This record gives sequence, C-alpha cells and structure tokens, in this order.
Amino acid sequence: MESSSLNTLAWIKLKKDSLAVVSLFFITLCALLGIFAPVFMPDDTPMANEMHIELATLHPNTTIQFIEIKKQNIEDVSFIQALFFGKPSSVKRIPIGSFLKINGGINYSPFQSAIEQTYLGNYVLKEQTFYFGTDKYGRDLLSRLMYGIRISLSVGFIAVLISLLIGISLGLIAGYFRGRTDDVIMWFVNVIWSIPTLLMVIAITLALGKGFWQVFVAVGLTMWVEVARIVRGQVLSIRELEYVEAGKALAYRPFRIIFKHILPNVIGPVIVISAANFAAAILIEAGLSFLGIGTQPPMPSWGGMIKDHYAYIIMDKAYLAIIPGFAIMSLVLAFMLLGNSLRDAFDVKN
Repeated sequence: MESSSLNTLAWIKLKKDSLAVVSLFFITLCALLGIFAPVFMPDDTPMANEMHIELATLHPNTTIQFIEIKKQNIEDVSFIQALFFGKPSSVKRIPIGSFLKINGGINYSPFQSAIEQTYLGNYVLKEQTFYFGTDKYGRDLLSRLMYGIRISLSVGFIAVLISLLIGISLGLIAGYFRGRTDDVIMWFVNVIWSIPTLLMVIAITLALGKGFWQVFVAVGLTMWVEVARIVRGQVLSIRELEYVEAGKALAYRPFRIIFKHILPNVIGPVIVISAANFAAAILIEAGLSFLGIGTQPPMPSWGGMIKDHYAYIIMDKAYLAIIPGFAIMSLVLAFMLLGNSLRDAFDVKN
C-alpha cells in the first residue's frame, strides 16, 4: 500500500512539471507515429522505399505531378501487414514536367527531360508535395523520417528491456546475498564497465552480424551494467530494514523476499535509469547506423540518413542531414527531460 501511495505521489508531482508533460506527450506522439507509420506516411510502400532517381535531392515543399498507371500484377497483403508495414504500390508512378491530354491517352515529358512520350490507356494525374524534400535516391524524406521513428524506439525499447532483465536480476542477487556471490558478480560488472561502450557494441555487432535484430542484442548487452550497480546499491540498504528482517524471521524463502518485498521498492530508481538508457540506446543505434554496422538499407534509420547525406552539409542541401539529426536530438532530449523529472518525482526528500 505504501509503495502504491508513493507511486501515486510521484505521478502527481510529475504532472505538475510542464517539461515532463510536454516530453511525455512528444514521446507518445512519436510512438504512435512509429507504430502506425504507413497510415500517416505520404509514401506508404514497405520501408518508404519508392525511388525516383530523377527527383533526387528536391528542396522541401516541392510539388511534382505524376502519371499513375495501374499495374497488371499486384501483390496482395493482409490488412494487418498493410497497417503496420505498408503495402506495395498498385500503380506505376511517372514524374512528369509537362503533359498534353489526347484522345485515349496522354503526351508527356518526363521530369527534367525534353523528350516527349505518349501513353495510350487509362491513367490518373496526381500531384504530390514533398514537404521535407527527397533524399539522394528520390525517396520522400518525410516518409522515411516517420518510419525511422519505429527503428529508434524499437531499438530503445528492446535494448532497455534486455538491460533490465539482466541488470535487475544480477543486482538483486548481488545485493541480497552479498559475500562471495556479490564479489563474483561485481567483478564481472567491473570488467564489463571498464570496456568502452561503443567498442563493445561494435564488437558484439560484428560477432552477431549486421542487421536490425542484432542491434537490439548488442545495445542491450552493454546497458545492463549501470542497472545492476544501482539495483545492488538500493538492495544493500533495503535488506537491513525491518520488514525484510521480519520476512527472514518468518522463514520466507530468499527469492520471495527479493521479488515480493525488495523489488517493488527499487522500481523508482530503475524507471529513472531506464529513461536515460532509452536515450542512450537511440544515440548508440544512430551511431552504429552512421558507421554502417547498424540497420541495413533499404530500412530507414536516422543515423543511416545522416550517413547518406552528411556530404551535403557543405552544399545548399544541408537539410538532408540536419533534419534527421534534429529528429535524433529532439527524441533524446525528450527522454532526458523526462528522466530528470522522474528522478525528482521519485525523490522522497522533496
């Protein structure tokens, strides 16, 4: 009951912090956009990978006219797959610069070409505005940014989950049993702690191979150390309290005392460190993708988008690298602000 009331008080304090509320709203909005990205993306094809090389590096807010011609063979996908992963386009889209309607068809000049072509048959004329412009392959930058939210949040969530499972388990065991068990676990923690994080992530990634799922494991296996140290420190102080001594006197099993009586009282600090680890995981994933050993093309990743376009920073198209960089900064800042607010909310001294 006390734990519940403390959590309630922490939530009330958190709601009074305007920065925390804005950060939580922004993270929730990003999560919804990431989960249902194909619903909101202008390019709802799988991984937002519709290419038009002739439209490469268009400036933001550029409107292009397309001729859409229905494809003969259309790949059917389920509603669920289309909702979460997108669906192959049912039309062939041709960007055009000018056109003239004729009986039974259309004369048109492809975008940035003076060669006229004729198409006879059914077609549809449509306009598309590229609000953030296009990348160097002619793909819609806004769509790929929205899909990239899913990659960053997925890596952060799974990596934090892995780190919590390992870190909490080892921290609880080390702090409660102490003695030789504590010495062995802390020796292992200190060895892992001494290895530079990015170096270890790169080593694990190279060992497991490049790819989306490998990043989850690589990042998660490097973030549990801090969780273990914090949980151990909390358990060392909690195990001396009266209710833990009462559990021992009643001959409760150690694991019942650990998971039923001690664990609920270390959740506050764990939530705080999880928010910081979430931000760190997003940064690490972006760094791995920038180095080319994270998520692989054509899967859109914010770090990969910066890698593809960082050379444009010295040109008049610096936005191609700045926009995904700003997205990373915004999401990381939101998690850090939320983590700081959580720390203050769970601080019983305030």
